[in-house]
Amino acid sequence: MVSIFKYILNTVPRPWLIKVSYLVRPIIAFSLKGNKFTDPIDGKSFRKFLPYGYGKQRENALSPSTLSLERHRLMWLFLRDDTDFFTSKEKIKTLHIAPEQCFLDLFRKQTNLEYITSDLESPIADVKADICNLPFDDNSFNVVFCNHVLEHIIDDTKAMQELYRVLKKGGFGIFQIPQDLSREKTFEDNTITNRTERAEIFGQYDHVRVYGRDYFNKLRSVGFEVDEIDYTKKITREKLERYCLMKNEILPVCYKK
Repeated sequence: MVSIFKYILNTVPRPWLIKVSYLVRPIIAFSLKGNKFTDPIDGKSFRKFLPYGYGKQRENALSPSTLSLERHRLMWLFLRDDTDFFTSKEKIKTLHIAPEQCFLDLFRKQTNLEYITSDLESPIADVKADICNLPFDDNSFNVVFCNHVLEHIIDDTKAMQELYRVLKKGGFGIFQIPQDLSREKTFEDNTITNRTERAEIFGQYDHVRVYGRDYFNKLRSVGFEVDEIDYTKKITREKLERYCLMKNEILPVCYKK
């Protein structure tokens, strides 16, 4: 199964994967029912999660029911337990860049959200737009999500500036990225265009850089105040294992003051 998932991820275009996943997800979820692992997003349990990864596959990474990964489940727990995102009585105008399926329907159903999704290619996004030229007014959104997008963008500084521009003062954003914390500085080389070479160097065929610890300071350089939160430290070891979370993953929570 590991080799099959790896082949699919590296050969099937992402828009197609999204469309097909809606059809196969219920079948896979039913076949993997059990009690060992639980997805905190929907509370459903399974005997195992699915493997995931474009290069080295991570076992028990992908939830069969919501298709959430470790980073999604971590963000969900943070939003649920440390913010008023789900409980605010005031409307929260929210922009979700490259919306993840695990959140999409749940966020759309929330009566306290004015929820807008945007992406250049995703078939499930409301607004087709380039992250480097967003069609929204300044200071439009209380919350902005943009997860595992910036590593795909050649001009990530411009993208960060756009995220800062559309966020309201007093609002916050979560901008997760794949990050190598052993690296002090981000590595990028725009002359590398071969898919195989990109996968070997950047970890995925459509990535253009490997972010290091300087990622947080780059966000600060465009105006954000950034909290580098190791939210896994707030979660018991038992729940880290049951929810299939990645220990010591940093959650970048960005504020516009």
